[in-house]
Amino acid sequence: RPHFQRTLGSYPLRSAQPHALLITRRHRGYDATSDGVRGHGCAFAASSASADPRTRKQAMAGDAAGWAAAERAEIANHKANGSWTLLDRSQLPAGRSLVRLTWVYKRKRSGALKARLCVQGCAQTAGVDYDQTFCATMRPTSLRALASIAAGTGMHMRRWDFVAAYLQGELQDGEVVYCHAPPGYATYGADGRPRICRVEKPVYGMAQAGRRWQRTLFPWLLQYGFTQCASDPCVFTLSDAALSERLILGCYVDDLFILHSNDGRDSLYARFTDALSGRWNVEDEGPVSDLLNVEITRTDGHVTLSQGNYIRSLVASYMPDGVPARH
Repeated sequence: RPHFQRTLGSYPLRSAQPHALLITRRHRGYDATSDGVRGHGCAFAASSASADPRTRKQAMAGDAAGWAAAERAEIANHKANGSWTLLDRSQLPAGRSLVRLTWVYKRKRSGALKARLCVQGCAQTAGVDYDQTFCATMRPTSLRALASIAAGTGMHMRRWDFVAAYLQGELQDGEVVYCHAPPGYATYGADGRPRICRVEKPVYGMAQAGRRWQRTLFPWLLQYGFTQCASDPCVFTLSDAALSERLILGCYVDDLFILHSNDGRDSLYARFTDALSGRWNVEDEGPVSDLLNVEITRTDGHVTLSQGNYIRSLVASYMPDGVPARH
């Protein structure tokens, strides 16, 4: 924390005023048995978190129309971004193997259905399909520190989402992966066999996809004028002395957690988000309500972090009959 505070400047991690606090379970004196997390006869219903389909067969057996629409939207994103080129099977280079594509389904907290097409990266060959894979992600301690700064200074907290973020990245020259057609969307070549995909953009699931996306986004942020935090490479700051305004960004894969002091038309925040929208396909998701499976609630002078929904989803997944009572 002290190093983080030195990096961000004069923003205190906790205000001297008693009403401006970052409230955690510890501050409220919660123990291991509070709010139904553990205890005798604790009854988490399995219905408290709707399970997402694990396979395409499960998805089509449920809300088939909704999941199919989500799949079509994902395929449209790939076509718009030029994620792959379709080839006849005979065009697969000698010595190269095919990697499977798979669907991952997610029902968002808003109820919207999301289908994401992913490469089975575990089947990629190191040194052939990819080289380096490391990709930094924002640390949980940084999230808590940013929430504390917002509580202590009154800065606004807002979340922006990069639409199909990895597809907006760039692979290195010669970095190509060959995949089977997306399940349910195969086309056939002149030889009657399903055509294959030569993937030319970082697709979710690829071992190097996160690194390629980050190596595209971070240089743009630095070029715009942000300073990268020394203690967490996924946190960036930008100041405008003339306006006495400051932006703090926390990047987590395809989410931007933005702290800003003014959202007026000519503010630093407005200028940055205009540039962001002009360069990237992004969506403003409004005030932050959750990030990293952490629920973020703001009241006057307070920011509360909790993980009740995440805990309930784990219980529903691993204890479908509820938490057993102690005897």
